[in-house]
Amino acid sequence: MPSSQQMLKLPQVLTELGMSRAAFYRMRARGKAPRLVKLPNGHLRVRRADLDDWLNKLDSPTY
Repeated sequence: MPSSQQMLKLPQVLTELGMSRAAFYRMRARGKAPRLVKLPNGHLRVRRADLDDWLNKLDSPTY
């Protein structure tokens, strides 16, 4: 599977971001978190490409 199509588990994302689960869910409630994919079993995943895009938008200055 290409790395851009890789599906990351939430703990992997939290580790990469250095963020607690509670902080992530607060950010998600405000609509500021990367897009999540809910699997049929109810588990949440983040596509690698979506996380990378989200991180790039954080790093980009908005003028």
